[in-house]
Amino acid sequence: MRFFATCARGTEGALRRELSALRLHGVRGERGGVAFEGPLEAGMKACLHVRTAMRVMLELGRFPAPDAGALYEGARALPWSDWLDVRTTLAVDASVASETITHSGFAALKVKDAVVDALRERLGARPDVDTADPDVRIALHLARDEATLSLDLAGEPLHRRGWRVEQGPAPLKETLAAAVLLLGGADTELPLVDPMAGSGTFPVEHAMRARRIAPGLGRAFGFQRWPPYRGGPQSSFDHLRAEARAAVLPRAPAPIVARDLHPKALAALRRNVAEAGLAEDIRVEEGDARDLGPMAAQGTLVLNPPYGERLMSGRGGRGAPSTSARSAGLRSGRAESTEVKKLRGFYRGLAEMLERHAGWTALVLSGNPLLAAEVKRRPSVDHRLWNGPLEVHLLKYAIPKR
Repeated sequence: MRFFATCARGTEGALRRELSALRLHGVRGERGGVAFEGPLEAGMKACLHVRTAMRVMLELGRFPAPDAGALYEGARALPWSDWLDVRTTLAVDASVASETITHSGFAALKVKDAVVDALRERLGARPDVDTADPDVRIALHLARDEATLSLDLAGEPLHRRGWRVEQGPAPLKETLAAAVLLLGGADTELPLVDPMAGSGTFPVEHAMRARRIAPGLGRAFGFQRWPPYRGGPQSSFDHLRAEARAAVLPRAPAPIVARDLHPKALAALRRNVAEAGLAEDIRVEEGDARDLGPMAAQGTLVLNPPYGERLMSGRGGRGAPSTSARSAGLRSGRAESTEVKKLRGFYRGLAEMLERHAGWTALVLSGNPLLAAEVKRRPSVDHRLWNGPLEVHLLKYAIPKR
């Protein structure tokens, strides 16, 4: 079987390393994800263990689809009765980039019709559609007159680990946080401090990796609702989960500190850490990130400072321009606003805090060129990522010992 694990742009390398470490076959990176091959157990193993994937898709078939008729006939010819029965609910999601089929809703409807018609012909009845909570979620990707139809093994996106009971105004996805830690080489044998922890995504993800807790161990997956699962796949997955539970360490090998200044963030942080079962591994502290001093001779600082996109763009949120556009705007010679001056001053305080941590490594998820300008130190890694629609950079700094 052929699988495709999707991920955020820029994190394909981290995902490829994870899948290779699981000893899966045919691992190769592509834009927006990583392909691999194997039996159904390989896809279930990826869902259980990978930290950076958003979804894992099982490809059922590819075929030419130059028009709606070809899309319908190609979809109807696939072996749907191997995966669904008349009691199974389904939904179809579509992404299209075609000159002849331009509406994703229309494309999804054609595939849905093909699936239910094929099952009615084979089984004598048709299954129901449930767009909100289907048993089987079918994905159509149509580009350059070629259709790819896949089944979504994950169900709910894989970043939903099950521990987040509260979140702040701009939560970092667990999968992106895991990618930052992996790409930055955060050492689980050394202390880790997040001085701006927010709802706790970085500390929780690091603690789970340090204790070897599989990210999918506390949640259910879409493939568990498929009719074939109740046969052989269920026993295989039970065995995979038992192995994952046996691999969990009783404690994290090094201290982990989650720090924040705001009471609401601290309350959310404490609840999330407790829900994740990591209260003994993560120490929650109240304090300003700029006042932080080193707790040991070496360790890792990880932080996701505010990007200030509303201040920089005047529009905010999803309308903010790219980092390069903001940088060009700053170089244009326009006078800085009071808000931008405050942001620059805040970044300067963070830069001074980093310099106090001689012997440490700092991993900074930066969405604003002002931050790098204030650090005044060349990063050993500058890796471009996307936090939702925003271009950001993973900056890794090695602070030398004095």
